[in-house]
Amino acid sequence: MKIVEDWLERFVSTALAGDLAAHMAMISPEVLVFGVPGFDTLDFDDWYRQCAHEFPQRLLNDIAYSAPDIRTASDDRVLFKSLETTRTTDGTISRQGVEMLLGRDDDTWKLQQMRLLSDDEARHDGLF
Repeated sequence: MKIVEDWLERFVSTALAGDLAAHMAMISPEVLVFGVPGFDTLDFDDWYRQCAHEFPQRLLNDIAYSAPDIRTASDDRVLFKSLETTRTTDGTISRQGVEMLLGRDDDTWKLQQMRLLSDDEARHDGLF
């Protein structure tokens, strides 16, 4: 659980600081994101472009991950679900259940896969 908590803390702090290089260093170049409406998958380049657009404008006011629930773990992989809550500078609040897979890469934990959960799945998992 400490691995997940530490990783999420750094993930949030780099995003809120607008530190694109540090934030992207926490994400595997092979990352895939599933469940984004209108897209089959998103990859590292898609994530980078989005952050490169948002970070300089400071569009993100706050982000939090609550109730991380580890589904499976090994020495080099951790799969968990959490409720992601974001608040933008215009006051918009968004809550989304997410499933994240972290993998160890040269003693550094990186996001390898992320799946946005449907509201029904998130409710079923007790995230909402």
